[in-house]
Amino acid sequence: MTDIHVENAPGRHRYEARSGDDLLGVAVYERRDGVVVLTHTVVDQAAEGQGVGSALARTALDAARADGLRVDPQCEFIASWIDRHPDYADLVATPLG
Repeated sequence: MTDIHVENAPGRHRYEARSGDDLLGVAVYERRDGVVVLTHTVVDQAAEGQGVGSALARTALDAARADGLRVDPQCEFIASWIDRHPDYADLVATPLG
């Protein structure tokens, strides 16, 4: 796989992973009261297993940390990624109630 570049596309409420002009995957989010709710991650089938999902997760979580935000990983992929990378567990917002 060539280089994966991930950037925030705030107008579309998602992080986009690209290789050149090719869109490889997205991580969709919503922002609510100081929390980034990560709702869904999709990786193109041809790019699966090549680190695209991890690049999306790491970029979204690093951006939340840099902005002083917490995360609500409603997306199963992001939640399991955080479980495998405990250095990001401190970002997870404590559920209310």
